[in-house]
Amino acid sequence: MSVTPRPSAPLSAPRAVNRWWIDLVLLGALWGASFLFMRVGAAEFGALPTAAVRVAIATVFLIPLLLWNGHGAALRQHWKATLAIGVFNSGVPFALFCFALLSINSSLAAVLNATAPMFGALVAWAWFGERPGGWRLLGLAIGFAGVGLLASRNAGFHATSTDGSHAALWAIVACLGACLCYGIAASATRRHLGGVAPLATATGSQIGATLFLALPALWLWPARMPSLHAWLALIALGTACTGLAYILFFRLIATAGPARALTVTFLVPVFAVFYGVVLLGEQITPWMLGCAAVIVCGVALSTGLVKPGARAVTAPPRPR
Repeated sequence: MSVTPRPSAPLSAPRAVNRWWIDLVLLGALWGASFLFMRVGAAEFGALPTAAVRVAIATVFLIPLLLWNGHGAALRQHWKATLAIGVFNSGVPFALFCFALLSINSSLAAVLNATAPMFGALVAWAWFGERPGGWRLLGLAIGFAGVGLLASRNAGFHATSTDGSHAALWAIVACLGACLCYGIAASATRRHLGGVAPLATATGSQIGATLFLALPALWLWPARMPSLHAWLALIALGTACTGLAYILFFRLIATAGPARALTVTFLVPVFAVFYGVVLLGEQITPWMLGCAAVIVCGVALSTGLVKPGARAVTAPPRPR
């Protein structure tokens, strides 16, 4: 009687696990860096031109990948929905974050960005009637309480800016507005683009955002040509933090599942704070760290990632 060897099973599993962990960490690093690059770009380009250049570069990056993978027909079939969703998925939120980063530091913006899954839960409740359970409602309350505490001290406000608390308050409102847009885009994608190839959705959304921002960006284009430093920041923002990040995001969902993909929400602020402190010299206060911890706890509960006594099933986060 022959014995069949089985060397492959023990070896393949660790490689698969290691791969999704690598994708997860790299995605967190890329999305964390996006706040750094947006702040650098917005300082010279302005908010709307920065957002427009970002999505335009991402479009140029994604279109060849779309055609190479044979998803052009899917985009042509659903072009109206993908372009419209791109306004809420990329156009408006990118512009709002760039506006906010003129007044607050990248670390604070990234912490506020972590509230996106909470807004997603609220929009799904209003749109699909998916009422959160007790723990998720508690998470929403905790998360928004953390935002309120964070805003009460104006933590992360640029000390060199001239318009004190009002600028910081409007910047925080802009970040929360961007997160609300992500929630709307998530539900709209679920309603109108279910089953469409993710690469087609990603590419179409960037095209829609580019068309939406093109004229305002040209109108507000800076009179003085931005420096090479600012241009390089936007090239990295469009290619790595948007185009490449989309590819990693969808691959992570496929290899690790949506529940594990959701954990990138907690990595993004960690990387953003690290970049801000090391590369931009931003100051992080204990109050800001404490509020960030409260917000993260609220996100974990409101999304169902952490639910005492039950195993959660969650939706993936939106790309940044």
